[in-house]
Amino acid sequence: MGGFVITILLVLILLMLFFRFVPIGLWISALAAGVKVGLFNLVGMRLRRVPPQKIVMPLIKAIKAGLDMDTSKLEAHYLAGGNVDKVIDALIAAERAGIELNFSRAAAIDLAGRDVKEAVMVSVTPKVIETPVIAAMAKNGIQVKAIARVTVRANIDRLVGGAGEETIIARVGEGIVSTVGSAESHKDVLENPDNISKTVLAKGLDSGTAFEILSIDIADVDVGKNIGAELQIDQAEADKNIAQAKAEERRAMAVAQEQEMKARVQEMRARVVEAEAEVPIAMAEALRNGNMGVMDYYNLLNVQADTTMRDHIASATNPTADKE
Repeated sequence: MGGFVITILLVLILLMLFFRFVPIGLWISALAAGVKVGLFNLVGMRLRRVPPQKIVMPLIKAIKAGLDMDTSKLEAHYLAGGNVDKVIDALIAAERAGIELNFSRAAAIDLAGRDVKEAVMVSVTPKVIETPVIAAMAKNGIQVKAIARVTVRANIDRLVGGAGEETIIARVGEGIVSTVGSAESHKDVLENPDNISKTVLAKGLDSGTAFEILSIDIADVDVGKNIGAELQIDQAEADKNIAQAKAEERRAMAVAQEQEMKARVQEMRARVVEAEAEVPIAMAEALRNGNMGVMDYYNLLNVQADTTMRDHIASATNPTADKE
């Protein structure tokens, strides 16, 4: 009795492992949908670490949509890191819209990191890209701010290796700046904003990108700052600062020269005082050696007294005279 129970348990365990490893339910769903998928093929997917659900369900969807597809292509794309479901959805949408798109191209677009389904939808329904506020300056120095709306359609042939939306926005911004900068006055831009879109559109900004530009419309145009006046004010302020710096430099040089002259005068006075201090010594030596008489000495004193008196008289007559 115990052996019979163990046998039943082993059979149940084997059946559970079998149904867990072999997707019988998925195989039955494929047969019901008219898609021929071998049971051993599903087991092989398990062994290749490919979830059968991610292959069989998109395959059923493709066969029902009339696409010629097999599991090997889908498995290869999944193992390469692609999204099988999105690729099948994109192929179905392209087939319904009459867009020529094969599995290899769709798989390449998906592996390139782009949303292939969204790309097909953008090819059918154009997408509007709005640029940020773009500021440019006309020739009269007035700033003009503009916002553009770019209507684009995905180019399937350039999705792999083509530039994205950021490049479109950058090129449109460059075109707006160039067009506004070539205008004589900001009034010309405000009066005819469509000139911007015509000029920018004529430059073929979509070359090398994953999109085809259908139209460029200026959504908003506004007047900004008077950049020319601000530049003139800044230049005048800079000129003033330069002039002040040069004037300060000249004043410093004058002060330095004045200090140098004072130093020279002090030096000369020191020499005069030193020379005057040697006069009594020389006179005493002359008296001692007989080179000068007593009367000569008294006459010299009289001359000095007379000079001192004249100086006092001159000072009294002209009190505003400089006194050293």
